[in-house]
Amino acid sequence: RQFLDRELSMEQLSQILWSAYGITAKRDGTPALKGGLRTAPSAGALYPLEIYVLVGNVKGIEPGLYKYNSKDHSICCTISGDLRNEASSAAYNQKMIKEAPAILIYSDAYDKSSKKYGARGKERYVFMDLGHSAENVYLQAEALHLGTCAVGAFSDEALKKLFQLPADEEPIYMMPFGYCK
Repeated sequence: RQFLDRELSMEQLSQILWSAYGITAKRDGTPALKGGLRTAPSAGALYPLEIYVLVGNVKGIEPGLYKYNSKDHSICCTISGDLRNEASSAAYNQKMIKEAPAILIYSDAYDKSSKKYGARGKERYVFMDLGHSAENVYLQAEALHLGTCAVGAFSDEALKKLFQLPADEEPIYMMPFGYCK
């Protein structure tokens, strides 16, 4: 829950993102693969999670909010500037949010899982998918000698507004990561 004021590398960030939702094998024409095999399973292979990273101190990457695209393992800036203080305020002033060099933000477009599974997709399967992905992030952070912590205590409305999330997405989890004190 406490991070050093130490820059992360692009390679570390890349590895954390890949572990969360990266593609391990490209689609080979098999319809069931729907884009490829991933690092985390998903109910019905729907992959309803959206992953963002709030960058504050990563070498070679300007501070800002970036959306992760697993199909080509890239990030795209959606908001420029260091938003860690504002994100910390939205997370009830948790200090680790403003200290971490980067923070994963998970959101969910519930319609992706609800179309197939109804309420059960929204109320259960999305969170099972999140658990699989977050576990991978914990394991990868440990392998990279980094620390992380799951954060669910935040104002949904404040984060949604701060990160300018689409109307059909809700923030559901944050994972600040960096070198531990």
